[in-house]
Amino acid sequence: MKFTRLLHRRSLLFLLALFTCVACQMGTNGTDPFAKSGAIAKGNVIFIHPDGTSPAHWGAARFLYYGPDGRLNWDRLSHQAIYLGHLQNQLTGTSNAGAVTHATGVKVAADSFGLDAAGQPIVAAAGKPETLMQTAIAQNYGTALINSGIISEPGTGAFVAKVKSRRENAEITKQVVESGVDVILGGGEVWYLPKGTAGRYAKPSQSRREDGLNLIELAQQKGYTVVYNRDELLALPDTTTKILGVFAAEDTYNDMAEEALRTQILPTYEASAPSVAEMLQVALRGLNRKGQPFLVVLEEEGTDNFSNANNAKGAIEAVKRADDAIAVALTYTDQHPNTLVLTAADSDAGGLEVLGETVSAMPLNQKLPATNQNGAPIDGRDGTSTLPFLAAPDAKGQRFPFAIAWSGGNDSAGAIVAKADGLNANLIQGTIDNTDLYRLMYGTLFGTLPTQ
Repeated sequence: MKFTRLLHRRSLLFLLALFTCVACQMGTNGTDPFAKSGAIAKGNVIFIHPDGTSPAHWGAARFLYYGPDGRLNWDRLSHQAIYLGHLQNQLTGTSNAGAVTHATGVKVAADSFGLDAAGQPIVAAAGKPETLMQTAIAQNYGTALINSGIISEPGTGAFVAKVKSRRENAEITKQVVESGVDVILGGGEVWYLPKGTAGRYAKPSQSRREDGLNLIELAQQKGYTVVYNRDELLALPDTTTKILGVFAAEDTYNDMAEEALRTQILPTYEASAPSVAEMLQVALRGLNRKGQPFLVVLEEEGTDNFSNANNAKGAIEAVKRADDAIAVALTYTDQHPNTLVLTAADSDAGGLEVLGETVSAMPLNQKLPATNQNGAPIDGRDGTSTLPFLAAPDAKGQRFPFAIAWSGGNDSAGAIVAKADGLNANLIQGTIDNTDLYRLMYGTLFGTLPTQ
C-alpha cells in the first residue's frame, strides 16, 4: 500500500513537472531557474526552519536516534542544494535578517526586521512592500505561524511584522495577532498580556506589555480559539480554522547549559507544551479545510538556542523535534502532492561537530575531558565532563560512543544545506542563494516566479 501510494504521488509530481517549463529547462541545461520569471506549478508551501542547523547537527541526531546506518526524515527529502546565507553587510546570517530575506527575497542589513536604513518597509522581490505571508493573506490563502520559542522570534515574526529592532517583542506580537494569520502557535505569553496581568503561565510580575493591550482577548474578539497546552490543542475539532496557541510564558524550552538545568531542576522542553510536529498536524487540518492554497512557516528555535548555549543534549533533542515535523509534512505531501516541503537554516549555531572514537579510545564508562586538544569545549550526554553519547545500533547491531565539540557560542556562516520534497522540489539543486527560498515559495503559491 505504501509503495503504491508513493508511485501515485511520484507520478502526479512527474506530470506537474512535465507542464512546468522552468523546471524542465532546469534539468537539461543547468541554468539558474531563479534568474528569470516564468510559469511554475501552483500549490501549498510548508517551510520548516530548524534555526542554526548545519549537516553536523543533523548527523548528531542521526547517530543518536537512528544509528550511523539509519536515516532521518530530513534524509528522505528528495532534493538538496548548498545554501548561501550572506547578508547585505556581513557574511554570517542573523536570525532577523535571514528571516526577512526568506520572507521578501531581498538581501538586507544584519539588523533589519523588515525595514530598510530609512525605516521604510522592504520592497520584496515580487515588487511590493509586503512579505510572502502578507501577500498570501491578501489573497485569502491559508496561513500558519508555528514556533517552539516565543512567536515574535524572527523566524516567524518577520513574516508578518516590521519593526526597527528585533527586541521589540511586544510590537512584533501585536502585529502577528493583527496580521490575519489563521493559525498562530508558540510561546511568549508575557508579550500578549499587559503588566500586572496573570496568565495561564505568566505571573503578574512577568507580563510585559506597557500599552495596556490584552492580545489574547483581542485574538478572541477576532474569532480565534485560544488553547494553552498539548491536550487542548489536540482536542480541537477538525473544523477549527482560526487558532491561537500560547504554550509557555516565554519559550517552550529552557535554553541553558546542562549544568544550569540540573541545578534549577528544569527540563529541556516543557512537558505540557506540544512539539512543533504536533502543532503542524493540527494546523494542517484546519488549513486543508479552507479550500485555498496555504503557507505554513514553522520554526524549531531550540536547535539554535541550545546550540548557542553549548547544550549538546538539548540541541540534538531539538533537531529530532524538527525532524519529526518534517515527517508530518512528508506524510501530508504523500496525500496532497500539490505541496512543497522546503527546509533550511540561515546560519550554523555554535559550530557543532561530532567526535567519534573507538570504544577503547572513548570508554563508555569514563567521563570525557572538558576540552579537546585545541581547547574546544566538549559535551557528553549530560554536559561537560560527563559520559559520552552512545549512538543507536548500526546495521550490524554495533553501538559507538561520540561527543560534541563546539567552536563557539554564537552563529557562524557554517555549511548550510537547503532541502525540499514534493511540488517544484527539483528547483532545489546545486547552489542557491538565501533569496531563492522566497522565489521558490512565491512561485509555488502564486504560479509564477517573481520578476526581480
